[in-house]
Amino acid sequence: MKSESENLQFKWSRLESLSSLELWEIIKAREAVFVVEQQCPYQETDGVDPHSWHLTASLNSELAAYVRVIDPGFKYKQPSISRVLTLEKFRKLKVGRALMNEAIKFTEQTFPAMGIKIGAQVYLQSFYESLGFEAATEAYDEDGIPHLDMIKPAKKNR
Repeated sequence: MKSESENLQFKWSRLESLSSLELWEIIKAREAVFVVEQQCPYQETDGVDPHSWHLTASLNSELAAYVRVIDPGFKYKQPSISRVLTLEKFRKLKVGRALMNEAIKFTEQTFPAMGIKIGAQVYLQSFYESLGFEAATEAYDEDGIPHLDMIKPAKKNR
């Protein structure tokens, strides 16, 4: 029997190829998690969205999770994975690992030999370490939430 995370439907898009409804669903989800749940008022849509790949993960045609991959040179020298979220209704299904595995695979294929840098919330450090990321900075405050930069080294050619 397949787990719910195996039933996820992934879709990669550039901003300009998203439909109005898809973009609205993404913005609504990002605001729900990063602004409302985390009680963090800030400009959630930012200048790197047009320079990112956007990954939606749907379950039964409903948005369950989202992440974006920022092109190298816009946030960091290397590509970056950010705005990682699972909507509250789907958290018990543990789709975050499947979402991140898809994002890592895509990023490593699209931008080979560059590594990946993220700004992670400190409480998720061990989760990201389990995916191959290593702490690159001490904790710092970002919008009232402790973060640290983490890097997943580039894959070695075999």
